Amino acid sequence: MRKRRVTYRPSKTAAIFGGVMGCIFVGIGIFVVIPMFGAFGILWTLIAVGITGINLYQAFGKGYVGTEIHIEEENGENPSAAGTSPEERLRQLQSLYDQRLITTEEYEQKRQEILKEL
Repeated sequence: MRKRRVTYRPSKTAAIFGGVMGCIFVGIGIFVVIPMFGAFGILWTLIAVGITGINLYQAFGKGYVGTEIHIEEENGENPSAAGTSPEERLRQLQSLYDQRLITTEEYEQKRQEILKEL
């Protein structure tokens, strides 16, 4: 099996939204939760500060790459196509074309790729 590395980085909009919401929760912690609950309020506020910091780093951090995900592929092939014969793949391709789910150009291109594997 061949491993492929993929990184995921949340969208800038999602990270900014998380940062703004984190700031709101920091404010709630400082002005409401700490005065009412003491030590729990301090814990609440520290967690909110951490969440805010992470989200703002994801949105604006130059060094942030994202979470790394490993995907394993069999024999370097597309996992959905692994184990099927070229004949079966050609039948599936013809079915997609007959249902007008792919264009003539896409059909011919993929057909040639499958035939080259023979």
